[in-house]
Amino acid sequence: MSISLHSRAVHRLAATALVVAGATMFTPAAAHAELPSYATWRADVKAAMSGGTAWLDQRKAQGGERLAIVLDIDNTALQTDYRPGTATPEVLEFARHAKDIGFSVLFASYRTSADSATSAVTAVGYPVDAMCPRTPREARHATDSKQACRQKYVSEGYTITANVGNRPGDFTGGNYEKAFKLPDYNETLQ
Repeated sequence: MSISLHSRAVHRLAATALVVAGATMFTPAAAHAELPSYATWRADVKAAMSGGTAWLDQRKAQGGERLAIVLDIDNTALQTDYRPGTATPEVLEFARHAKDIGFSVLFASYRTSADSATSAVTAVGYPVDAMCPRTPREARHATDSKQACRQKYVSEGYTITANVGNRPGDFTGGNYEKAFKLPDYNETLQ
């Protein structure tokens, strides 16, 4: 059976339309519709941070030079996908406690502007001793950016005692003592 040139063009257009339609059906809003409820997320965050301040107290008692914690911003320090512009209470409490007992509070972010990232977290009450945003050469991989930030902090003499994030890439490469992994629900939270 022979298909005319016109018919082939119509089939290509139809196939292209299906691909485009499929691509537009998966939007951030669609992804958010699949997220657990806010209450579930909050319970999961609370579980992930459980015992965090007690651990900081124990780590402080062990001593060390330039003790620090490192925080991710989106869906970690801030409730980006659930309540944009608001702090995640357990992470804020952890950061404030760390600061109160003498730890430095450092951030490793995939955001590109240190000034706007710092403004976003200080506006909701986070102490900030340093902000490390991604650089243009790190634009492809958040994992590389976060690892580069931790390496930078270690090279500056910090002992990163705790690393708090929500995505697997927030923890790749080490340079920290303890991970506090918040939920990302199979990487649907950015």
